Amino acid sequence: MNDVKASIEGWGNGLLGVVIFSGSLPATRVAVAGFTPLFLTSARAIIAALLAAALLVLLRQARPERGDLASLVIVALGVVIGFPLLTALALQHITSAHSIVFIGLLPLATAIFGVLRGGERPKPLFWLFSGLGSGTIAAFAFSNDGSASLTGDLLMIAAIILCGLGYAEGAKLSRRLGGWQVISWALLLATPLMLLLTIMTLPSAWQGIGVSAWLGLAYVSIFSMLVGFVFWYRGLALGGIASVGQLQLLQPFLGLALAGLLLREPIAWTMIAATGLVVICVAFARKFA
Repeated sequence: MNDVKASIEGWGNGLLGVVIFSGSLPATRVAVAGFTPLFLTSARAIIAALLAAALLVLLRQARPERGDLASLVIVALGVVIGFPLLTALALQHITSAHSIVFIGLLPLATAIFGVLRGGERPKPLFWLFSGLGSGTIAAFAFSNDGSASLTGDLLMIAAIILCGLGYAEGAKLSRRLGGWQVISWALLLATPLMLLLTIMTLPSAWQGIGVSAWLGLAYVSIFSMLVGFVFWYRGLALGGIASVGQLQLLQPFLGLALAGLLLREPIAWTMIAATGLVVICVAFARKFA
């Protein structure tokens, strides 16, 4: 009975984490209307780092070992700096709905880096479905759905690669340190650089920044950078990585729904079709990983 309860609680926490992450790109799209990508990236990291530091102190978490430093640097470069900055830059050229299609490749990128970093040898079908998923994204990127931009698409691909690397490295490290602890220490590690960038990129005038931009900054700082990881990693711990991890396949569809409902962005049939094909490819790739 306890196992069933833990499984249900795990799925609930995992689903909440996915819902939170699904709002990240729409919130970033709103925030870049008032802030520069560099300021948004650094400011969100500083705000999240302050909250993370409070959690680490209040819950009396042990410090990571010196040997963990290299892995934490990779997590910080991928999740704290690379993905937020590159997506913020991309969303100056494309809609959040267009960018969300690329998120369908994130589980695949994570799996590939897990193979490369972990020394695993997946079945040949893994590479087949990986190639099909990547080909679908390439076809979508070069199609003209009215919201395409080569610059934006390339930035999104780079963001997915860096985020996949950060996720894979963080997953390996979280087995010993814990999931939310990994992102918290990575945030603190990046704080000196992020603080310098925040000071250097402060807006010249605050009066013209709208309420929606502030709300976007608050969301990506509090929820996308920290709270989402707390629920997500708790869900994986309670319900199992293999089972609860499949919920990540819902993220592109939830993101498209949020982009359409909250931002009133047009959702082309090509976005839905490409997202569906990518999710199917990723699901089979993970099965044969």
